[in-house]
Amino acid sequence: MSSHIIDFKPDSESSTPLYLQLANKLANGIHSGLWQPDEALPSERMLSETLEISRVTARKAIDMLCERGLLTRKHGSGTYITPKLEQPLSRLTNFSEELRQRGFVPGSRWISRDTGVASPEEILSLGLSPNTVVSRLKRLRTADNVVMAIESTTIPAMYMPNPKLVTDSLYGYLESHNVAPTRALQHIRAVNATAEQARLADIKQGAAMLFITRVAYLPNGTAIELSHSYCRSDYYDFVAELFR
Repeated sequence: MSSHIIDFKPDSESSTPLYLQLANKLANGIHSGLWQPDEALPSERMLSETLEISRVTARKAIDMLCERGLLTRKHGSGTYITPKLEQPLSRLTNFSEELRQRGFVPGSRWISRDTGVASPEEILSLGLSPNTVVSRLKRLRTADNVVMAIESTTIPAMYMPNPKLVTDSLYGYLESHNVAPTRALQHIRAVNATAEQARLADIKQGAAMLFITRVAYLPNGTAIELSHSYCRSDYYDFVAELFR
């Protein structure tokens, strides 16, 4: 590995600060697959000695990559490559399925599960009549016990009278009741975490998040699910394959 590290040596003749050069070189190495997700990055001491730079320079470069979400510090253990959850935009899968396919252990921490009268947004998105009762579920979605997303979901109560019967997988529940969606429309945009979202996701207030609104449909075209998800941008990637 030291033979690779030497390639990251900053150019002392360049006008670009050494720590910024090192951060960019390390980022390129991460993106090229030199290190695998959850693999430890060489220590500040090793980088300093191998590249003949100060530990302050190495630390500033690592801090920058931690802020970008490429690295994660683990107290008393070291700095590791942050795993990314790449979700394709071409097929409808649930969170748990995507995580298991990539070797993660999915989980949920319930915030609330209750019923109530549909709001104007829920009426419009799901094509409901006024005063229709809906079930609402709010939870934290986790991968290996790390919060990846804050998710709020609305299902018409006629398909889910008691939301507390949902355990780990919402789509598993819907499939067991023969009302699983077969297609969905998603809208994705960037937002900054509010104080409450930052607290729930264990990130800094104002940090970038991906806000996803999804409406899912049954085979007959009936809308069954409205969900709002706030995903951590340092862990979540959406991938689209395009053809011409």
